[in-house]
Amino acid sequence: MTRPWARVAPILLAVAVLAGMPSGASAAPVAAAPSCTPRVLVLSAMPVELDPLLAQAKVDRTVVVGNRTFYVGTLEGNDVVLALTGIGTINATQTTTAALSKFRCGSHPGIGGIVFSGTSGGDYIGDVFVPNRWTKDDGKSWLRTDPAMLATARRIARTVKLEQTNPAGDPACTGQDPSLVPTVTVQHTPTVKIGGDGQTADPFGGRRLPCIPYGGDVFGCAPCRGPSDQSSDVAPFVSGAAPFIDPSFFSGYFASPPSSNSKYVAQDMETAAVGAVASQSGVPFIGFRAASDGGGDPLMLPGFPFQFFVYRQLAADNAARTALAFLQAWASR
Repeated sequence: MTRPWARVAPILLAVAVLAGMPSGASAAPVAAAPSCTPRVLVLSAMPVELDPLLAQAKVDRTVVVGNRTFYVGTLEGNDVVLALTGIGTINATQTTTAALSKFRCGSHPGIGGIVFSGTSGGDYIGDVFVPNRWTKDDGKSWLRTDPAMLATARRIARTVKLEQTNPAGDPACTGQDPSLVPTVTVQHTPTVKIGGDGQTADPFGGRRLPCIPYGGDVFGCAPCRGPSDQSSDVAPFVSGAAPFIDPSFFSGYFASPPSSNSKYVAQDMETAAVGAVASQSGVPFIGFRAASDGGGDPLMLPGFPFQFFVYRQLAADNAARTALAFLQAWASR
């Protein structure tokens, strides 16, 4: 049983303290805890993939972590962080880990969701794929796309207007509008396809593929529409260039992906690696991948990498259009 004096004592003590204050004095205000708004992390592997997203974003500041640059701002009503992962599973893992470590809300992640937008192999050039799940070990284990994100993607799938005519792009990364010069029109009307399985492969055998400073819209270290100074990437490139001495390392990028009748609807080199980091941190993720190589090619090119270097802009644009529609719906959910 609580004794009466034990309940009254704190009140008497407070009165005594207030009585001893000088006239006009007041208690010091309690500092409000700083607010923290979780952001959506928007990732792409190559400049050609991130540029269509960055062009629609309002970037307030950049944050550099090591040799990685993160663009912080807003996109389609969302507070976002945009970044290039670089090509391959190791780059994707390292960039996602760096983002989740840097952007925090106290002891919790400051990233509330991850969206990957990029190119891939697929059935028909220009189609956009949003798999239900991803594997990075050829089906031995799976990483599931967040159900709420997948449901949002399904709602907007038929509303996205995809391109069918391939733009010439900006391969030299000069910063010009990549859609200025149209080229050929693919023979299949691109659509957004929800569901199926996605595969992420590592043709580099667990080694990191370094970017190339001023290396264009595929191998470059910075977005074509981003900051032009890439000097900070020179050292990582030089130190990471040793694997190029081994021809089998770099040729891994040009290895033929599974045929179009594969059990996987999309094949890439990053999404499942990002999903693995997201899963470990309890962060939802979704991947939008558009086919840069597959059927419907009027030029009848012999698959990857030949089709990729011709149709990468069409695929990157279609993936970005779908990701932007998703982000708009995600912000208003």
